[in-house]
Amino acid sequence: MKFGPRKPSLKKRISARTSIKRQVVHRAGLKMPRGYGWLRSPKKAVYNKVYNKTSFDIFKFIKKLFK
Repeated sequence: MKFGPRKPSLKKRISARTSIKRQVVHRAGLKMPRGYGWLRSPKKAVYNKVYNKTSFDIFKFIKKLFK
């Protein structure tokens, strides 16, 4: 598990928004409501919850500093 700041990756950021799988699910209307990730994949939902609480995004941190 990661603790501390996350390393930003431009390549992963772009690929996450332009993947074929994402486009198919989005256009087919198979999206689940927010917060239902635990129903679709409970193991992944638990991992993501812990990961997001133990690490932070550098850009959000900088944004808060200059706000």
